[in-house]
Amino acid sequence: MQGRLSAWLVKHRLVHRSLGFDYQGIETLQIKPEDWHSIAVILYVYGYNYLRSQCAYDVAPGGLLASVYHLTRIQYGVDQPEEVCIKVFAPRENPRIPSVFWIWKSADFPERESYDMLGIYYDNHPRLKRILMPESWIGWPLRKDYIAPNFYEIQDAH
Repeated sequence: MQGRLSAWLVKHRLVHRSLGFDYQGIETLQIKPEDWHSIAVILYVYGYNYLRSQCAYDVAPGGLLASVYHLTRIQYGVDQPEEVCIKVFAPRENPRIPSVFWIWKSADFPERESYDMLGIYYDNHPRLKRILMPESWIGWPLRKDYIAPNFYEIQDAH
C-alpha cells in the first residue's frame, strides 16, 4: 500500500521505495544514499520542517547499516502533524550518507553518535568526530560483528 508522501514522490519522479507503515500508521520510505540529500531538501521545502529523531542500526552481521530519520510536518492549526520515517541503507565497507545538518540543525549530535557507534560517515557534517567514545577508540561498538576488547586489557593500559 502506497502512502500520501510516496504517491507525491512518484508523481514528481523522485526515486524511493515504500516500506509500508509502522504500527502507528507512519509511512516508511527507503531512499538511496546518493539521492538522500536532494530528497531531504525537497521534503523540507514540502513542509517537513522538524527532524524529530535520527538514529542508526546494524541490519545484520556483515550486512548493511541503516540511518533512520523521523520527520514531522508541523503547521499551525493542525492537531495531528504528518510524520514520515526515512531509512537510508549504506554498505558496511564504506558507509557514507550525506549529512542533513545544513537542513535540520537537530541532526548534529545524532549523526555524530551514529558515526561514533556504527562508523557511518556523514558527508559535509561540520564536526563529525566521536562524541561518546574516546578519540583513540578502535572500532564501532554497536556493529553486530564488533569484538569487544577484554575489560582487563583496557584497564591495564591505563
